[in-house]
Amino acid sequence: MLRTLCRAGGAIVQQSQRTAPRLWVTAAQQRWASTMPMNTVILFVPQQEAWVVERMGRFHRILEPGLNFLIPVLDKIRYVQSLKEIVIDVPEQSAVSLDNVTLQIDGVLYLRILNPFKASYGVEDPEYAVTQLAQTTMRSELGKLTLDKVFRERESLNSNIVHSINQASDEWGIRCLRYEIKDIHVPPRVKESMQMQVEAERKKRATVLESEGTRESAINIAEGRKQAQILASEGEKAEQINQAFGEAQAVLAKAEAKAKSIRLLSDALSEHNGNAAASLSVAEQYVSAFSKLAKESNTILLPTNTGDISGMVTQRHFSSLIATAEPKHKYLNKIFLNNDIVSFIYIYTYILHMTHRWHRC
Repeated sequence: MLRTLCRAGGAIVQQSQRTAPRLWVTAAQQRWASTMPMNTVILFVPQQEAWVVERMGRFHRILEPGLNFLIPVLDKIRYVQSLKEIVIDVPEQSAVSLDNVTLQIDGVLYLRILNPFKASYGVEDPEYAVTQLAQTTMRSELGKLTLDKVFRERESLNSNIVHSINQASDEWGIRCLRYEIKDIHVPPRVKESMQMQVEAERKKRATVLESEGTRESAINIAEGRKQAQILASEGEKAEQINQAFGEAQAVLAKAEAKAKSIRLLSDALSEHNGNAAASLSVAEQYVSAFSKLAKESNTILLPTNTGDISGMVTQRHFSSLIATAEPKHKYLNKIFLNNDIVSFIYIYTYILHMTHRWHRC
């Protein structure tokens, strides 16, 4: 009876082991167990997979993709390793930066199995081991940087984490391809101070940009005024040059006209009766001049030819005649001296003077 009870108890224990969940088994082991192929003698291995075969409990060989044969009972497929790129989410964890700021950070890890033998026998759970290694490496690298550098040098931080993981995972036959930080969470107070710092920096940049704009505007205005003054001076210079050139042309034209008139006068004087015509012209000019001088109170005319004695005598004669006829007028003090036609001019001037006096009276 005791033997029967023992057998019944053993059956119950075996049944409970088959039905109860195995909590101590990792997720990777459960996945491998659920997908572990059976030894059916003839096996077809999928592409990008490596099946690790044990014979009587010892490593025997790794099945390559394609057709493979195994011995029943003796050979057993112990591990199935995927040679594809594996993506693993690194859980969020806390880390302290160099300036003592606590950060909450998580990431994504990309890795690939290069050696199925090392990945199967070098570590119990390769994925779990790499995940823990990534977390510890992340905390170590964050402790070397300040908070500002963590945000600025994210690419450098990722590359350092990958390098540190590969140094330790070579013994496991795993190669870390890259690591990416997903989110970085800072405490609320630190976030507020960072926001204030960013706003202050933006205000500073705005002030600097505004001052630079004012400076550029002042420079442009000064440059414009400078160019305007230069253009104005050049215009004034050109105007003066043109005016001087015009005056020079006018002087030349007047000189040419005067020279032409002198040549014509010379030609006229050289003709017959030219002297008589010249004397008549001079007499008319004298008469016009004396008619203007007759309106003045006192006028003295010096002789143009002091060697003409007859002209001076004639002038004296008419002066005495004027003094006898009009003793009360200042016109008697006027002395007229002229050339060979002075008699005609003096008589004509006297007549004009008397006529003017009569009209005034």
